[in-house]
Amino acid sequence: MTKTIITTLPDPHGFSADPLTDLLRSGARSLIQQAVEAELSVLLEAYSGDRIEDGRARLVRHGHLPERQVMTGIGTVPVKVPRVRDRGDTAEKVRFTSTILPPYLRKAKSIEELLPWLYLKGISTGDFHEALAALLGPNAAGLSSTTISRLKADWWDDYDRWQRRDLSTRRFVYI
Repeated sequence: MTKTIITTLPDPHGFSADPLTDLLRSGARSLIQQAVEAELSVLLEAYSGDRIEDGRARLVRHGHLPERQVMTGIGTVPVKVPRVRDRGDTAEKVRFTSTILPPYLRKAKSIEELLPWLYLKGISTGDFHEALAALLGPNAAGLSSTTISRLKADWWDDYDRWQRRDLSTRRFVYI
């Protein structure tokens, strides 16, 4: 007899306890995609008149770069940046670089500004991952305690420069 008593559960991939956040993330993803596509269309339009010897367009779409996760205030948002191919024979090739999604962007500016505030409010280096997971969702990767320690060293350097700034050209009134 091959009767099994194991219950098959549905695949939890894509399931979220917070459908509103999922809706916001999908909306953010589509808005980012539209903005990047608009940037690409401006570039393609600028080179639309350029042709190679056989009459084909010099600059054409060439798929997408690998999808990457960008950490934002609503959690991680998966993004894909389109790629272009320059078929011209010139030494200097035309490349598409989005101003919205620079090549190595992994965290939005708002997240980078959040980290010093959490530190100043007393979150310890080891607790950053848990605090950010509570704020941004469980996929708040890339913010390990070593990353926070490296950022703290940068913050101390900034603080040192601020303390040593030249104030001789300014006048202050105090009581």
